[in-house]
Amino acid sequence: MAPPSFAETALPISKETVPALPRWQRAVNRAFGWRTQASGAALAWPFPLTVLLLWQLASQFGWLPPQILPSPLTVAQTFGELFASGELREHTQISLQRMALGFVIGTTLGSALGILMGLSPLAKDYLFPTFKVVAQVPSLGWLPILMMLVGIGEALKIILISKATLVPIALSTYGALRNVPTSWVEVARVFRFSRTQLVWRVILPAAFPPLWNGIRYGLTHAWLALVGVELLASSEGLGFLIVYGRQLYQLDVVLAAVVVVGAIGFALDKVLAVIERRLLHWRRASFQ
Repeated sequence: MAPPSFAETALPISKETVPALPRWQRAVNRAFGWRTQASGAALAWPFPLTVLLLWQLASQFGWLPPQILPSPLTVAQTFGELFASGELREHTQISLQRMALGFVIGTTLGSALGILMGLSPLAKDYLFPTFKVVAQVPSLGWLPILMMLVGIGEALKIILISKATLVPIALSTYGALRNVPTSWVEVARVFRFSRTQLVWRVILPAAFPPLWNGIRYGLTHAWLALVGVELLASSEGLGFLIVYGRQLYQLDVVLAAVVVVGAIGFALDKVLAVIERRLLHWRRASFQ
């Protein structure tokens, strides 16, 4: 007879241990939850809209010369021109491709390293001190050395993005595995789980929420590292577009590129947040 699954035995919070709420109370909670989300979204808009309005008024009345800060309408017009010409899409596509490749490499290596240090005390003793030292150096701090070793081509950018991704993911994976409740492991041992079953049915599911947070942080660091390295050593991408606009004193191009960078970073984080809610729906269901 196969051992019970993790959801049936090791979870301390489940439908068997937490009484189900009455149907009317669940309906009220869902209704107020939607209302709270809608209120939060509504409260987020007044401040940026007010800033844009004041910015536009200051530009119209000459308080902000266009050579110092172009108006929002000018930036929007420049954005439309860059998009229509295809230049903005080309730079954005190049940046996303670089970030995706570096993020995949960094996530793979960081997860493997974090799992190794989290599950093996011997590997932790050998690797963790050195890893902490390397992690304290910012990604761009390795730029001069890497430029001498690999040049300023694509390899430089992928290595720096991978390193920026690897550090938060490895640390979060290591911490998540080390913080798995001891009681959960003891329950698995009572049911005589093998080491493989213990890892796949108890430790990894328990560590998944903080591990996923590490992935979100890794994506943020990857995007920041990408823009940073493109600002310093690139002839393509959104970072290069910002530098190109600054060199030509076209601040509207700079601001348009900055807006795209911020919007893409925000969108990527929101996508991971939606995926997280999908993957961890069982946690909400346990309280309904």
